Amino acid sequence: MWSQRSVVDYGLARRAAIQSIRAGRMRARDVCDAQPYLLRAARFLGEPTTRMCPICEHRNVTNVTYVYGDELGRVAGQVKGTADLLKMAREYGEFRVYVVEVCQGCSWNHLAVSFVLGTADPPGSSL
Repeated sequence: MWSQRSVVDYGLARRAAIQSIRAGRMRARDVCDAQPYLLRAARFLGEPTTRMCPICEHRNVTNVTYVYGDELGRVAGQVKGTADLLKMAREYGEFRVYVVEVCQGCSWNHLAVSFVLGTADPPGSSL
């Protein structure tokens, strides 16, 4: 996205969790613990991917994208689609985006990436 910045990729933590399960140091149920709200969000509001679940390897994961920021008001904490993010990036000065991958089959969930979007203008300024 055009205004994406302060990107944090949680891929290393994801790989470490998967490796711990495969090595027997952790049980799958320790990471397959998605809350009902997250599973519902994935089902009805999430964006399907072509990535196979690394735990059950039976279903593709779904991305659920949450937005947070002081400027967002009542929108903060809501699930948004990619098209919504593009519009919001032009309307707000700054907000943080969290993308969680969720398997609706085994309840695997992991924070995939977070980043900041927005115009970078201070709140209340006009162009």
